[in-house]
Amino acid sequence: MQSDRLDLGNYSKTFITDVPADLNSPEAKEFKKTIRRFPDEAIYIYSFKENRMLYADGWEDLLGYRDDEITMLTIVNITAPEYAPFSNELNDKALMFLHNKTTDLEQYSFTIELKKIHKNGTHVPLISKVGVFKAEQGHVSSIIGHSQRNESIKLGNVMRYAAYGPEKSEFEDELNKQLFRHYAISEKEKEALSLVAEGYSFKEIAARFGVSQSAIEKRIIPMYRRFEVKSLTHLISFAFANHILP
Repeated sequence: MQSDRLDLGNYSKTFITDVPADLNSPEAKEFKKTIRRFPDEAIYIYSFKENRMLYADGWEDLLGYRDDEITMLTIVNITAPEYAPFSNELNDKALMFLHNKTTDLEQYSFTIELKKIHKNGTHVPLISKVGVFKAEQGHVSSIIGHSQRNESIKLGNVMRYAAYGPEKSEFEDELNKQLFRHYAISEKEKEALSLVAEGYSFKEIAARFGVSQSAIEKRIIPMYRRFEVKSLTHLISFAFANHILP
């Protein structure tokens, strides 16, 4: 089912539906017993195989939606407008990357900092993590999402995200390449930029990460054009002003 509000990517259009979880099913009851949920956190498990939610917990406390009514389409649609285009494309490109992998799929995940719209209309700052929950015959069959309220994060105009997994660098590099047109920064880029702000040279940063100096330059220099800055000093100033760096 396609959203009436958002221009989702081709992968998202194919997989996202408006079908909630049957929380009375034996499967959902088992998830309730075995999946740990932290305070101020909501969880979902979504099946690509069945095109529906398999499980949901904590959504009424977090965003005002009952666990038996929250759907994948709802979660997408309640993203705050300023975060929606990037969030949707990140999800789309991450799925594309994972659908081209066949091994160790359950070790991959990504995070994003954003705001969702509560059922009462207020905006809630969240850190959301999406990972592969189950893979079958080399394909992702279901994903698990954790969204946790975090009032301490300072969200500026720049979207922040990170990728994890056996091929973390390849995963993040692919997302960087696909999402370059957005005002966004990856965890890897942020790590390098924070060391630049502390006064380390590109050569010193390269030695710390065990990569070449040119690899560090490729993380930093493209941000000049992305964030429309003209110098390293300007880039660092921009990073502090937009809460990229503390």
